[in-house]
Amino acid sequence: MDMASYVNDLGREFATLAEVDGDEARALVERLSGSLEPAIRMTLLDALSAAANEITRDLAPGSVELRLRGRDPHFVVTSPAAEDDPATVGGGALIDEDGPSSRINVRLPEQLKAAIEEVAAKEGRSVNAWLVRAASAALQRADRDQRPSGKQPQQGLTAWVR
Repeated sequence: MDMASYVNDLGREFATLAEVDGDEARALVERLSGSLEPAIRMTLLDALSAAANEITRDLAPGSVELRLRGRDPHFVVTSPAAEDDPATVGGGALIDEDGPSSRINVRLPEQLKAAIEEVAAKEGRSVNAWLVRAASAALQRADRDQRPSGKQPQQGLTAWVR
């Protein structure tokens, strides 16, 4: 994604606003333009990163990552593979969400309960549906972590910069 056009558009908007106030304002905008560019880029990256995080929450267990190559951001979308589907457990056995259900009582710390209710509401799910999804995903991760992957370890660096 080329951010130069967005940064340039903002520069043109500032210049247009400055022309209304005359030569002094225009000169000020010209002096500030160079030093504003990094701040504008960082603000746009923050917005893109927040958007990627929101999308990742909705895609779980899939994800969207924001990566920088040079000065330009790139999105990497990871779709959940069939084996990563939270509806499968233990060697791929499918969990039938419409099948028979059981009731359990769970005691949660008040802060955890409140946090779960908040996240479930943000995702538009009931607390029960959110807990079922979270438990299924945790079982799938545990199953995946126990299987030998046969993959070579990835080499790289992952970091967040503000």
